[in-house]
Amino acid sequence: MLSLDVLGPGGPYRSRRQETIRDLAGNPVAALSLAPSLYITRAIKALRRAPALSVDTRIAAFAQAGRAFATQSIAGLTPEEYQHTVSAVTGIPITVVRNATDDIARATERIHHSVENARPAAAVGSWRDPRARGGAAVWTRRGEVFAVHAAGNHPAVHQGWFDALALGYRVAVRPSRREPFTPHRLITALREAGFGDEGIALLPTDHHVADDILRYADFGMVYGGADVVGKYAGDGRVLPQGPGRSKILITAETEWEPIVDTLVESISSGGGVGCVNATGVLVEGDPSPVAAAIAERLAALPSLPATDERAVLPVMPVGPARRWEEYLRQRAAGTRAWLGGDGIVDDLGDGSAVLRPAVHQLDSPFAEQLGMELGFPCAWVAPWDRDAGIRPLRDTLVLTAVTTDASLIDALVAEPTIANVYVGDHPTPWMEHGLPHDGYLAEFLMRTKTIRC
Repeated sequence: MLSLDVLGPGGPYRSRRQETIRDLAGNPVAALSLAPSLYITRAIKALRRAPALSVDTRIAAFAQAGRAFATQSIAGLTPEEYQHTVSAVTGIPITVVRNATDDIARATERIHHSVENARPAAAVGSWRDPRARGGAAVWTRRGEVFAVHAAGNHPAVHQGWFDALALGYRVAVRPSRREPFTPHRLITALREAGFGDEGIALLPTDHHVADDILRYADFGMVYGGADVVGKYAGDGRVLPQGPGRSKILITAETEWEPIVDTLVESISSGGGVGCVNATGVLVEGDPSPVAAAIAERLAALPSLPATDERAVLPVMPVGPARRWEEYLRQRAAGTRAWLGGDGIVDDLGDGSAVLRPAVHQLDSPFAEQLGMELGFPCAWVAPWDRDAGIRPLRDTLVLTAVTTDASLIDALVAEPTIANVYVGDHPTPWMEHGLPHDGYLAEFLMRTKTIRC
């Protein structure tokens, strides 16, 4: 088995407490060391004492680490071995993992653009800037140590904390025990590229110790469901990253037939596991033809093992897959099932199963199912009208608005709970390095100070 050590300020640490990571068939793949509470306390203190690297050094180290992450052997694994391991353990299609590897590398190369775009236009990056002589706003950190409770649903989620490291924070990552391989590989590459053992740490823990990482850091970010968002909602030091609930709105003056490809891509690209995958489709007028067209296209997707080059759907152990199927059946009661009504589990015969897509039609734009987000392609199609307004569209990470109504677009852009608005024929998973995902992380971690030299 692979050994995934804690990566602390003193170097790799193999603890007595370890957890076995298994693949979808139940075979042991890796032993993950779990850091005890005292170790975490000392690790965070060591990160706090470590000096921040210069901006140029940080940017150069990011680019070097990204290249190594995507092209070189790290911790005994080639890129291909790493990708196969992630796919075999998580059930994420191998092509999705491969694309995420390339995307992470591109993000490291463009990290300078991300942090620069987030800085206010009138602010400078250092008091040494000549503009500070006559008075200037200087962009500076609010703290020194940033902690992350990372998600394991997709490798690319780890781009979410890059800006903190690039801004000079020392970063402590608690990986998901579902998928610790990506952060272990990435942090190893970053340390070897110049951030060193005291610039960034990997601190795997169990749930009893996890909050210690947030407690001793200055600021933190956590991923999870509505329960996680609720737990940290009152803590100004912690930035919760909850369900995306991404949606598509199609108004009556537009044609939906030419954008069926976009609808299907929004729902199913990347295996449908991401927060940017659309889970709700709202249609002004009769939603039935739209639901039928989506269902027809999704039904044609093949059921294959995650490591098959042609795989496009997520895979998980049969037991949990059956529980998801039953949960969906309960929540979909009373709706019209265009796809998945007779089940979503396709048993592969090796202890694992493909999660097939599901499409259900709702009677109201206010149905609670529009707030559901599941880890496979699952879409809820509902009617929408002008009287409903933007209320059904709130609490949305990405909203693709297929409309020509400028006043409606004004309202959507102004709505505080809609993070991103794509107008026209654009899939919800579209992202561009340097643009905010859910706001810039720097908005949370930085502040301006007036300086006059």
